[in-house]
Formats: sequence, structure tokens, C-alpha cells
Amino acid sequence: MTDNRWTTFKLTADFDTDVRSIYEAWTTPAGLESWFVRQANFYTIAGRLREKDEFIKKEDSYSWYWHGYTDDTTENGQILENNGTDLLKFTFTGGSIVTVDIQNKYGLTIVELTQENIAIEDDPTKNLYVQCQIGWTFFLTNLKSVIEGGKDLRNKRVDLFSSFK
Repeated sequence: MTDNRWTTFKLTADFDTDVRSIYEAWTTPAGLESWFVRQANFYTIAGRLREKDEFIKKEDSYSWYWHGYTDDTTENGQILENNGTDLLKFTFTGGSIVTVDIQNKYGLTIVELTQENIAIEDDPTKNLYVQCQIGWTFFLTNLKSVIEGGKDLRNKRVDLFSSFK
């Protein structure tokens, strides 16, 4: 019997801004590049590259490029759902699925991020449950900092990253 506790996690973060601002930060290439990835390319079903301020759509494919890595390290996936206002679902690393639900509650904008279908690894250094949870915690913190007028907390220096690899 499989232990499902290591295949799904949920993180919640609150933001002092409106739902639309958070939604745009998740659903436009420029939005994602402001707090998450170095470069976010989204492609329509017909293969057209979306403009930086254009909203992504269900069935778009994507290639994301990370700070600290060369262009041969990418995250590729597909948008599974996007309702145009407050919900996004996409494939992610290791065949997992990420759902971002954005709601207004208690006078704040609340983001609930759920990652599910996480593959269980025998090698603890490849444990996607732990690594993704750490990563998303940082990036949600960075989104809060950026969206609320603070600093971008990402380290963008390739030379610094390469010294730790």
C-alpha cells in the first residue's frame, strides 16, 4: 500500500492586494518573470509564442528558464486549466500537477497552492515532495515581497549558483 502523505502538499499565503493582481502575476509571462522564473515562454496550440503581457490559456504549453542555470535547464509543461479570474492548473516537474486557487478572504487575497501526483523517490536528494515544498515556499514569499512593493529576493547571479553545484 502506498503512503499518499508524500504525494501531495498544500501551501497557503496571504497578500495585501487584489485578486486580479495576483492572478496576473501567475498567468502572464511578464508576471511570472517578475517573481518566479528568469524567462517564461508560453505557446498556443498553434505554436505561436505568447506576448509578455498576454494571458495564458488552457492547453498552452510552456518552457520556463531558471535564474542560475543555463538555457539547457528548463521546466516544460502544459496549462491544464485557467478560468480567467482566480484558478490555474498546470503540469510540473516529475509529472506532478500544481493548482493555484486565488480567493479574497478576511480582507486579504489568499493563494492556496496544491501540488499533487508527486513521484515518490528512493533517493532523498531527489525527493520532489521536500524540494518542491521548499521551492514554492520561497517563491510565494518572493511573490509577496514583489507584489507588496518590496524587493525581488531571487539571486540572479549565475556565478554564485555555479559555485554551489
